[in-house]
Amino acid sequence: MSASKRATLIGKLNTALKKHYKPLPTQPARPLLEHVLYASLLEDAPAELADEGMAKCEQEFYDWNEVRVTTVTELAQVLSRLPEPLVAARRLKSNLQAIFEEFYTFDLDHLKKENLGKAVNKFEKMPGMTPFVLSYTVQHGLGGHSIPVDYSAMVIMLSTEIASQPEALSGKVPGLERAIPKSKGIEFSGLLHQAAVALNKNLKDKAARAFIDAVSKGSSKRLDEWLASRKAAKKRVLARKVEEQAAAKAEAEAAALAAIEAAKNPPKKKKTKEPARKELPAAEAAAKETAKAAAKKAAAEKAAKKSAPVKKAVPAKKSAAKSASAKKPEKKATKKAASAKKTAS
Repeated sequence: MSASKRATLIGKLNTALKKHYKPLPTQPARPLLEHVLYASLLEDAPAELADEGMAKCEQEFYDWNEVRVTTVTELAQVLSRLPEPLVAARRLKSNLQAIFEEFYTFDLDHLKKENLGKAVNKFEKMPGMTPFVLSYTVQHGLGGHSIPVDYSAMVIMLSTEIASQPEALSGKVPGLERAIPKSKGIEFSGLLHQAAVALNKNLKDKAARAFIDAVSKGSSKRLDEWLASRKAAKKRVLARKVEEQAAAKAEAEAAALAAIEAAKNPPKKKKTKEPARKELPAAEAAAKETAKAAAKKAAAEKAAKKSAPVKKAVPAKKSAAKSASAKKPEKKATKKAASAKKTAS
């Protein structure tokens, strides 16, 4: 879309808003922190319910640090009047936590004196900081020119063809701040928010549909088509999730059955093959055999020596006497033999 055509549509939108809605009361002066927190409650919610939620938080809790450390469930109970209390509570708590981690204090008014770009960069890094909360904080707290557009307002921008689908996903409408001057920014934002919340609350509201048709012909029809496509997309996503869950369940059941079968029939242990012995060369094998034989022979000789009785050494004189005594009987025997021969003759 050309910039001139977009600017024309934004001008028509501003005119239609003034015709169908009244400007909101001026917001009271707040510290910068409270602008962030109020915007966290105001996103996609009526201003009167955001005011009520802010007042309840101040009454129910001692200070904002107590809000920071409370649970999302408890905080959602305090904010139960909001259209989406859990979402708002999570957003509020997340922004409080991020601010505390970034600055270690809840006094942020020093950022008003700093460069606007630096302050915006610090807020942009916070995980719970949505485009709507950031724009509202810049507009009301930091004195910059930024028009907050939440999901409800983006539906109007889409149906009137002021913004395309990719632009809507980014949360920003190109050329919006150029078409609406800074002096009219707060008034325009309040009127747009009223219309957006009314349409979001009741998509068949006749006044809201007449308002968007006044901006661009066929806006109501485009809104219905977009809602139908979104509904169909949700159904497709739901069907895909159901299929994925069914597939995961079937896979888990198959794995369980396989485990049961494996437990019933454990796999047989495979026999481990003995490592093949390396064949030695013939010369080396012969040398080893010779060495073994020599070792056996030496062991046998050693064993034989140990088993043989050890003879005691006899002194020389005793051995000579024994030999002499052994010779004497021999002489006597010879004499007896000679006398026996004589008698026989």
